[in-house]
Amino acid sequence: MKYTVVILEPAKDFLINLEVKLRAKAFRTIDLLQEFGPVLKEPHTKKVAGTKNLFELRIKFGNNICRLFYFHHEKYIYVITSGYIKKDQKLSKSEIEKALKLMKLYGEA
Repeated sequence: MKYTVVILEPAKDFLINLEVKLRAKAFRTIDLLQEFGPVLKEPHTKKVAGTKNLFELRIKFGNNICRLFYFHHEKYIYVITSGYIKKDQKLSKSEIEKALKLMKLYGEA
């Protein structure tokens, strides 16, 4: 089954500015989400603790790590809200808040 993945502007802007190989791997991971939807699990995706319906796509290439936040919308749609380069062990609270605001604007929170 194919799922639809919608990429919001903040996520598009983030993806465009990634280094070429990391961007390619990010789009490959998005393709996996589109192909497998809710069956896709770690290491590719993980639920963001303390949130209702926010998940992270986990992309790593060499020493570079980035995260894309997304949520499930309607039956077969996933929406990617935003992303960032991860520098610490913990997820950035400000980036999670940004993703939650975008999710709310989309009508999901």
